[in-house]
Amino acid sequence: MMSRSFQRLAMASVLAGASLVLAMGPAQAGNKPAAKPAKTVPVRLLSLNDFHGNLEPPTGSSGRMVDETGATVEAGGAAFAATHLKQLSDKNTLKVAQGDLIGASPLISAAYHDEPSVEFLGKIGVTASAVGNHEFDEGYAELKRIMNGGCHPVDGCSPAGKWKGANYDYLGANVIFKRPARGAEKQALEALGGTNSGSLLSLLKDYGIPALPPVAIRWMNGVPIGFIGLVTQTTPGIVTSEGIKDLEFIDEVKAANVASRLLKIVGVKAQVVLVHEGDQVTAGQSPDACSAQPGAGNRIATQVDAEVDMILSGHSHQAYLCQVADPKGGTRLYSQGGSFGRVITKVDFQVDVKTRDVVRSSVVADNQVVTRTVTPDPEITTFVQTWKDRVASVANRPIGRITADITNTAVASGESPLGNLIADGQLAATRTGGNAQLALMNPGGVRASLTYASSPVGEGAGVVTYGEAFTVQPFNNLMQVVTLTGAQLKTVLEQQFVGGPNAQAFTKILQPSSNFTYTYSASAPWGSKVSDMKIDGVAVTDTQTIRVAANNFLVGGGDAFLAFKDGTDLWSGPLDIDAFAAHFAANPSITPPVPNHITVTP
Repeated sequence: MMSRSFQRLAMASVLAGASLVLAMGPAQAGNKPAAKPAKTVPVRLLSLNDFHGNLEPPTGSSGRMVDETGATVEAGGAAFAATHLKQLSDKNTLKVAQGDLIGASPLISAAYHDEPSVEFLGKIGVTASAVGNHEFDEGYAELKRIMNGGCHPVDGCSPAGKWKGANYDYLGANVIFKRPARGAEKQALEALGGTNSGSLLSLLKDYGIPALPPVAIRWMNGVPIGFIGLVTQTTPGIVTSEGIKDLEFIDEVKAANVASRLLKIVGVKAQVVLVHEGDQVTAGQSPDACSAQPGAGNRIATQVDAEVDMILSGHSHQAYLCQVADPKGGTRLYSQGGSFGRVITKVDFQVDVKTRDVVRSSVVADNQVVTRTVTPDPEITTFVQTWKDRVASVANRPIGRITADITNTAVASGESPLGNLIADGQLAATRTGGNAQLALMNPGGVRASLTYASSPVGEGAGVVTYGEAFTVQPFNNLMQVVTLTGAQLKTVLEQQFVGGPNAQAFTKILQPSSNFTYTYSASAPWGSKVSDMKIDGVAVTDTQTIRVAANNFLVGGGDAFLAFKDGTDLWSGPLDIDAFAAHFAANPSITPPVPNHITVTP
């Protein structure tokens, strides 16, 4: 639990600071005659989302993007992004982001708890960002260290020395404490000097005390712009529960509406939501198309208060530019810019200097692909190379060989060759000690494919380095084994599908070790989909006990696999990346597994 003083000031500090700036207002010229004031002033936003620590240009499909002409081009890389940002910036520019800037990162960033990526984002001028679910991968306490500075409590300082903290603000209006200190609301109001206390008390009631700043206010051309940060309310189901045990992630719309009213109380009418939630798209479309299929992101974009002028989103790793209706029938921008630093969303608009509100008819948005045809920024090139050199001895170490690409692309059943390979490695690592009989891997944890071609490091075709393996599995999850009955194992598999009491958001097929097979029916009702489970060719009965290996994220009920929490006799083993590396050591040349362990029937 955080300190009482932090809890009571979590909101007050943001609002008090905003009130002070607003009271000061813009600076005035000396004795010169005032020019006739402009009716509107320009503002430009440049935004990124889901960077995931990709300081180096991402490879494979993760490093390609469909551009405005329909061509697929190489995209991404910190030095190229920096060049594009400089070219797109003018004196009216603010740079913002929509979360997952860190977490699930390549080794160059992850080895140092993403300090290099946060430093890079500060260097390019990001001023505020919503938190994403991956900002909580190492827990709330670690996020606060990233925000405020200090050396890692276990690994100590990085080669760069004591961490100074992020140069931008992380925002999370819908992240609140489960158990705030008594009197925290009263103390927060007192910290504001009683200004608008009635209105603020009304808002704080039924809301709570935020664990992160809910809003940030930035001035541009004499007008204030308010940014509201939100993260998907599904975060507790997709990060390790221990690290966020003191937090609650409330409905995004409810929190946004409270934050919008907070901004309005202090006179900020130009409002932008930065939300780490988004929608899927129709594949192959221009990044400027409105190809989003209405889902969780669209719900937020259409339901947050009409005072909000635009919604910049993330999380789904897609690119789209849409116009949606607000609750009062007005139109506003709803956008997203892909992932891994491959797209920069540029938004130009005018703010009325009298009303201090966005002129929505002036909003023009463009998703700019971060091509690699520009000259990479020299400063950032040197910066990235410094961190590459620091991690090179670990990252470039060969750990095995593959005979062809091993991809994380799923076949019709939901299996992928790489998913099977990872599960096989996890089973091998947990047989001794954990007595595991099968392994299951969450598909969202398989972050990239293994490619046969040599990387720019020059390790050679077919050689797998530790850095490449880490890019596939960057979470440093712990391998665990629990005992489930056959019936409980079947429930775990039923929870892959939507329609059950676990409220699975969309179908998530767990990747099985090669010794485990089963059948599922696409049309059968939930609870009756899974049949014919076999381990090593032997049928599984409801009453038998089975030792099942999975990472600690799944064992803790992550990704809505709640039945894992019914497991008993917990055993913990190596980190998942160590299990993966050990599997290569034991099998020096690996052929892509055939993903044929799950049979699908109508």
